[in-house]
Amino acid sequence: MSFHLREPVNGLTHGAGAVLSAVGLVLLVRTAAARGSSWAVVGFVVFGTSLVLLYTASALYHLLPLSARGTAVLRRIDHSMIYVLIAGTYSPIFLGPLRGPWGWSLFALVWAVAAAGIVTKMLWFDTPRWLTVLLYVAFGNLVFPLFPLLRQVLPAGAFLWIGIGGLFYLVGALFYGLKWPRLAPGRFGFHELWHLFVMAGSFGHFWAIWRFVTPR
Repeated sequence: MSFHLREPVNGLTHGAGAVLSAVGLVLLVRTAAARGSSWAVVGFVVFGTSLVLLYTASALYHLLPLSARGTAVLRRIDHSMIYVLIAGTYSPIFLGPLRGPWGWSLFALVWAVAAAGIVTKMLWFDTPRWLTVLLYVAFGNLVFPLFPLLRQVLPAGAFLWIGIGGLFYLVGALFYGLKWPRLAPGRFGFHELWHLFVMAGSFGHFWAIWRFVTPR
């Protein structure tokens, strides 16, 4: 019996993302521990861990040639981790610069939404693709109504990189939702592009948090 990788490009790119996320987690925690409060460390641990979980789940799902049941379980976990990453990305801001009544309330809100999203994915996985993408994008853009509040605690550079990361996520989500383009059918197409755009979006948000949210 020969061993094969189910989706090599998707799995290996996000496997690399998992390794880079682990390195980023160490960097974030060391920096926050040296310069910030204990809550800053907690926020960065949550963010870094959410990155590691998302990329690890994605790599395992796309690489391992399991049974139909095993693949279905990993697929549910893979999609659920998107909610974890979105909530995890908000966490360093809500537990750091915005910590207080507003920060705690928003922290509880985003994780409640993430939990609801995970339960929905586990129980009703066959959500229409357009609805799935819409929910991810809506959750990820929860930050926009908070702009007046965040402007008081974050520098302009943070908004720039949050915007860059968000743009990569949005364009990638459009590729995924539209199932376009099909560049090299069977080898490289919209799904592979989606994975690369997710990595670019993650880097944009990592840079925003490490460079502008980490206490200095």
